Amino acid sequence: MNTQAVPAIPPPSPTPPNHSLRELALFFLRLGTTAFGGPAAHIAIMEDELVRRRQWLSREKFLDLLGASNLIPGPSSSELAIHIGYLRAGWKGLLVAGSCFIFPAALIVGILAWAYVRYGSLPVTLAILYGVKPVVIAVIVQALWGLGRTAIKTAWLAIVGIASLILAFLGLHPLLLLLIAGLAVCFTRIRPSQFRSAHLSLSTLSLSSLPATSLVVSVANVTTAAAFSLPLLFLLFLKVGALMFGSGYVLLAFLRADFVVHHAWLTDPQLADAVAVGQLTPGPVFTTATFVGYLLAGIPGAVVATLAIFLPAFLLVAVSGPLIPRIRGSKIAAAFLDGVNVASLALMAEVTWQLGRTSLVDGVTIVSAIISLAILLRFRWNSIWLLLIGAIVGMLAGIHGHHFW
Repeated sequence: MNTQAVPAIPPPSPTPPNHSLRELALFFLRLGTTAFGGPAAHIAIMEDELVRRRQWLSREKFLDLLGASNLIPGPSSSELAIHIGYLRAGWKGLLVAGSCFIFPAALIVGILAWAYVRYGSLPVTLAILYGVKPVVIAVIVQALWGLGRTAIKTAWLAIVGIASLILAFLGLHPLLLLLIAGLAVCFTRIRPSQFRSAHLSLSTLSLSSLPATSLVVSVANVTTAAAFSLPLLFLLFLKVGALMFGSGYVLLAFLRADFVVHHAWLTDPQLADAVAVGQLTPGPVFTTATFVGYLLAGIPGAVVATLAIFLPAFLLVAVSGPLIPRIRGSKIAAAFLDGVNVASLALMAEVTWQLGRTSLVDGVTIVSAIISLAILLRFRWNSIWLLLIGAIVGMLAGIHGHHFW
């Protein structure tokens, strides 16, 4: 028998930084311009394009970044984009990926805010959304299938995932759900002698975020009712970006407390329209801040509000991102992250179910979702093309007099 050692295959040479930055910019600019459907859809498209097609990172790494993004406050899909940028091209990539994902969406929302102020109503988007939403459902289901096969490594992880899904439907707070799932997996692998090191490992990520959030927490105590100013607008949105977990509906509660009840700068109908625009346009839902800022102070207000609400995401990822490999290197912390990952997918599945209830409203949308899912699984089309086809179908339905309400 030949016992000669097989020479190790050398790792691929790293991608040139400038090339990586250009690829990051182009991809996230396109994503921020075309990705309807909220965070779950954004995550699904990133998984399809960057994991399955371009192979920039493995599914395991993608899940780790997703779990880390869900553990810190702020917009999860934007933070995932920032994490991927950092992984791909360091600090420059962090800035490029996040900015290119946010800018197109903010620009679109800003244009809609201008039209809203000038004409007193929102442009019609129902037809496009009618066609796009079934495709979004198919894209998310396809991503959940692929990520779930990677995340669910053991029977116990499957049980934790099912329990997490049930708790998500029962309305348990997302952060609490992630922590329970992580601990449930962690404590099944821990030995008493490892408890101290495990505690230190698991606290690393949360402690690292304290410098980025402590200042903003203090802002919550000093922003008393006052006349409108751009610095105060910045502080209010900085607080929201640094403290908010949850969906767009949670964002509505935060903004109503500050801008309608406390300061009386907006009316309830104006705030409802702002949140609707943030949810119905592509890119991050947090671009609602762009709309609110424009209503209050025009272009300067839109710029200040957008920068403030997204700044904590960049800071938190910059602090926590470099620690993820160290956390994964610890067996106990890695077990915690495994639990967080399956719980993240459970949250994503629950959002998909809720979105499906409002998106698959008739035979056309149901058939569209089924065909889209079949194409994704069998022929592995790029999801962007399916979204564009869905938009065309919606517009054709509108031309032929279909009612969307």
